[in-house]
Amino acid sequence: MALIKDNVLFQLISGSLGNQITIYQRNGQTIVAKKRGKSRHKPTQNQLLARMKMQEAAAYAKMILKDPEIKAYYQSKAGPGQNAYNMAIKDAYKSPQVQQVSIEADTVVVTAKDEFRVAEVEVRVYDAAATILEKGQAILGRNGVDWHYTVGSLPAGGSIRIIAVDLPGNETVREVKLE
Repeated sequence: MALIKDNVLFQLISGSLGNQITIYQRNGQTIVAKKRGKSRHKPTQNQLLARMKMQEAAAYAKMILKDPEIKAYYQSKAGPGQNAYNMAIKDAYKSPQVQQVSIEADTVVVTAKDEFRVAEVEVRVYDAAATILEKGQAILGRNGVDWHYTVGSLPAGGSIRIIAVDLPGNETVREVKLE
């Protein structure tokens, strides 16, 4: 790979020359590289899964960027050489994290983070027989990280299941046993 500086001829050219080299621009630089060919190896299961995930992420990015507000949000997160489309794909790849769950009196406090934004947090309360007693949406606190949900009752031997969802719909589920 070679970087070309201050050459008028190469600034106006992009594409492949035969089966030898490819010329392209990235971040304002002209790059000359050996042309890549198709792989002769059959893709592995992990490669196929990665391709499928990329197709899903690209489809999400194309669909979601039709909304001007969300496009502006992703653009605000973009750095040099990036755009809203890149950020939407990056967001589609990672699920949110439920970092901490605490119970303060009759309130469940969930600390959920995502590189971009956690869209919603749902809290479900189960009894010891795994029957759902109540469920509802938590409310985002002032700090932008903690979500609060007021429960009716916390049954001994039961559990609380937290489901954090980000903008692309990636879910993270965390369960806490009650004593």
